[in-house]
Amino acid sequence: MSQQQGLIIVVADDKSPAFAAVLGEAMFPVIETNWAEASRAVTQLHPAVVIAAASQGMDAKLDALARQISSVQPYLPLLAIDPKDVLPENALPFSQTSGKSDRLIPRLRAALRVRTLHATVLRRLDDQAVVELDIGKIKPVRDATVLLVGRGGAYPALSVALGERMGVVGALSIEAAAKHLNTRDIDGIVLGEGFTDRVVDAFLTVLSEDPRFRNLPIVATLAGLVPNYDLPNLEVIVGDPVHVAANALPLIRQHALEAYLSRALRSLDAGGLLDALTGLLTVEAFDRDFATAVEQTLANGGGLSVARFAFDPANTRARFDGARLLSRLMRQMDFGVLHEDGSALVVFTETDLRTAHVIARRLLSVMRHTSHDRRDGRRSEPAVSVATLEPADTPQSLLARLDHDSRRAAS
Repeated sequence: MSQQQGLIIVVADDKSPAFAAVLGEAMFPVIETNWAEASRAVTQLHPAVVIAAASQGMDAKLDALARQISSVQPYLPLLAIDPKDVLPENALPFSQTSGKSDRLIPRLRAALRVRTLHATVLRRLDDQAVVELDIGKIKPVRDATVLLVGRGGAYPALSVALGERMGVVGALSIEAAAKHLNTRDIDGIVLGEGFTDRVVDAFLTVLSEDPRFRNLPIVATLAGLVPNYDLPNLEVIVGDPVHVAANALPLIRQHALEAYLSRALRSLDAGGLLDALTGLLTVEAFDRDFATAVEQTLANGGGLSVARFAFDPANTRARFDGARLLSRLMRQMDFGVLHEDGSALVVFTETDLRTAHVIARRLLSVMRHTSHDRRDGRRSEPAVSVATLEPADTPQSLLARLDHDSRRAAS
């Protein structure tokens, strides 16, 4: 990677740590500094990456450096080498395998891709002043969803520890995990115990061969696993469930940020008509398209139906998860929106009432089987109502009838 990517600051009290040589061999420009000078070096040199030797007793210094870096734009990756304690949420763990750092370069390049994506979004925002997209309000931890795969006694404790920090989708088998990966927006995998070495090897090999999942953060809690797979963000973290969850969070948070930035770019490509949080239309764009669709259907004939998916307004994660799921699963000719009251509307063009009910049930079925449990143990399942356009309808009357049907269904 060329010098155009910016330099790398290596923070360590030891002179020339072993992993710094790996960076030099890969042609990265490297500046070494100690912990006392780290803050000033970041301010003055504007690095592309900061890599810190997270030795014992450096918690306070690493926390301070992480807080400073968290406010830098575009995204500035912070990698912590061989962490001994709980990491800040923006400090990516990297554990050297048998003292070797051969996996450091792929991990570094994966993080730099997120930085480049963030820089691209910021540049496009400057070029498209008419588009409103508040990058400063990104909360990747709020939006992150992790897939917990495993069995055994540690599974419930891991589920609780992860669930206190992000959304969790559980899978007790590899087959269930594959289903979730194909239907949900997953920001990371935590692989627990309960599987044979052969099953784990087959699972990781399949993930490494599928370009959709190759850069997905995967945290294995299995002692003795050698991460020799083509998976840049595979990390082995062994410890109690709280430690595993806390140190898995930075990798998962980075992927959630990357997913948001990808949706932001699609929004910019669409002239700001798409909501970067959900992938559905913005409210203004939906109202305009819906009015046009109703007008054209009444004038030219055909069918048009609308489904409302009413999520629990108190469960912010469920409604955003559901909206993103709808944006992935609905047909290309359909369009939708997420309202602030927690309801998502999907318009089925050229569709009669019977077919609309079938489509809505299919969408609901996927949500039912892939949604994570609420903290009170109940499923985050939306209530669904469907209405179809009648000859005397206006956009307002169709939505009013749909809202009435939704309240009646809820009661």
